[in-house]
Amino acid sequence: MSLPSMIIKLTLGLLWCIIHLAISLLSLCSHLIFNLECSLISSGLLWKYRNLQLGRLKYLAIVVDSREAKNTVKINQLLYWLKTLGVKYVCLYDIDGVLKKLFAPGMNGSRDNNPGDYLDASANIKALDCCQKQMTIECISGSDGKEGIAKAANLLCSSYLNGDSYTQENVKSEENVKSEENVENEPVFTETDMASALKSIGCAGPEPDLLLVYGPARCHLGFPTWRLRYTEIMHMGPLKSMKYGAIVKAFHNYSKKHQNYGK
Repeated sequence: MSLPSMIIKLTLGLLWCIIHLAISLLSLCSHLIFNLECSLISSGLLWKYRNLQLGRLKYLAIVVDSREAKNTVKINQLLYWLKTLGVKYVCLYDIDGVLKKLFAPGMNGSRDNNPGDYLDASANIKALDCCQKQMTIECISGSDGKEGIAKAANLLCSSYLNGDSYTQENVKSEENVKSEENVENEPVFTETDMASALKSIGCAGPEPDLLLVYGPARCHLGFPTWRLRYTEIMHMGPLKSMKYGAIVKAFHNYSKKHQNYGK
């Protein structure tokens, strides 16, 4: 290997090490600042986080990685913190249904008769006696996602083929589908039809105002996407390192956001 090639190789290697070190230092500083801020928030030393305005937060969703969802101590601690902050309605989700199995024994046999007008769509909503006070909790899993939409689509098709008036009203008229080569009637299923079908199979539910994701991935991990049209999504890091101050900060940031819903 020639001397110029060796010099170029060493220079590139040194440059890569410097960049890697700089990124690592920035990440470490950011992590330390975040932990310090969370500690100050938890201790109540930061005034702007003391009075949270949660009027807009009517429905909160929590997504947990299935491998961490088995940590019942952390899950119960998270629910306790949410209760102390004044959250009344929570949706817990993990793709494998671990949380469904965890909370099934503690849930009442029937749905809460008065969970709020916007909570009457899902068959999974039940009242859970959490920390001596009622907190309405909905537990869903991956089966309420892709499988749910597939079941709803199958229900719509079956209803149409069976001649139910529910879907027959939405068949296109011959004039709307007439073309040079095709004059057949085609079914049209609207968003309302799909919402009703999802409700019929127990996979409907309100749209969360805020979704907090606990896990390694910065995504919703399969949470039903039709319920996330206007949802704010925030990644909170691993469940094992969750912090009370981080939740307060997330709620504060959400309260300051402005959403444009269009016309």
